[in-house]
Amino acid sequence: MAASGLAITHGGHATRLKWHRLRRSRRDPEFSAPVMAAGLREGASMELDLRLRADGGFAVLHDAELDRETTGTGPVAASTGDALAGLLYRQSGLPLMRSEDLAALLPAAHPEALLQFDMKDGLAMIGARGLDHLAEHFGRSAAPIIFSGGCPDLIRALAERLPHLRRGIDPTDRLAEIIPAAGPAAAAAALLGELRGGAAPDTCYFGWELLLESRARGLDLVALCHGEGVRVDAWTYTLGDPAAGFSDREWADFAALMALRPDQITTDEALATEAAWNRKQADRTRGA
Repeated sequence: MAASGLAITHGGHATRLKWHRLRRSRRDPEFSAPVMAAGLREGASMELDLRLRADGGFAVLHDAELDRETTGTGPVAASTGDALAGLLYRQSGLPLMRSEDLAALLPAAHPEALLQFDMKDGLAMIGARGLDHLAEHFGRSAAPIIFSGGCPDLIRALAERLPHLRRGIDPTDRLAEIIPAAGPAAAAAALLGELRGGAAPDTCYFGWELLLESRARGLDLVALCHGEGVRVDAWTYTLGDPAAGFSDREWADFAALMALRPDQITTDEALATEAAWNRKQADRTRGA
């Protein structure tokens, strides 16, 4: 069965494969507009990072500085959209994408496509001007967007300003501190407080290792979220050797992760992960 890199199924439950930083495989450069356009056509789930610019708009970048990812230098937050328009991504040589560019691509998206905007700056930095920009460019239609970020205040502000667009929270770091200090019950109570708070999240993002470690301690974070009507994304699972497929250790971890029935798994190797899963299922069928 040819892999599409869109989803895998286990026990009748479909788990989407989300393309981390717009990569269907590690052969793809990060934040590639052609890969994103293909994913929007095919109905893929994809993720990109946004950094605030000096004019209140955003650039599709992970780092706060331009130097590593682009042909520019200095802080992203000190540059305007016009100044960034001439920069290229170092990996691909393609033009740096801005929020305005994203808005132009979204109307042609497949109904099942989903683009995660992972906000790398907090509300204190983004402020009213950044929220105004997001509302102007993405608030006029039911765009296939989900906002996420590590700043709970920002997600709550987005819930107020753009209530019709989906939102996600990532409590991984907070729960990773609570569990060893106060135990699984305290972590469950803290998570329920966030799920029932003002952010009203559609999706909760967890490091996949935390999901397995928590389950080993008797706390099923996926089931807890599902009980609140919240989807779960497990990040970022990537095969060490995509051509070889799962090692024994990787297969044990991935099979345990799939048994939790997450709604989505973030990966840099969506095609290889699906292909490796299909081979494992085919081997099991032949063995039966």
